[in-house]
Amino acid sequence: MLILLEVEESDNCPFSVTKSFQTISDPRPASRVTTIDPEGKEGLYEIVGWSTEGPVPAHAVLVDDSGEGAAMLVYGAEEGVRLRQTEAPEVWSLDSAHQWGDAFLLLHKDVRVE
Repeated sequence: MLILLEVEESDNCPFSVTKSFQTISDPRPASRVTTIDPEGKEGLYEIVGWSTEGPVPAHAVLVDDSGEGAAMLVYGAEEGVRLRQTEAPEVWSLDSAHQWGDAFLLLHKDVRVE
């Protein structure tokens, strides 16, 4: 299956992206993922998709990455994904200093995704 991601520039993600990925597994819901925050700290972070209406479910799927073989794609909605520290649970908000947005995450195929 082919996934076409179209992420619009927004307050959540400061750039637009259009990219396609060939999947090699079925998509599954994702609510937490191990990644690196904007300060360079690796950890387990909560994740949602971000739409014009706010938070929506995020999904994870293995995709073909021509340079590396397989990679884990974690994606959301038309405004990308939004992450927050698990140690600082709070309402999802574009105004939070403990949260950040991105278009999507493309991570090592064995990354922890819950």
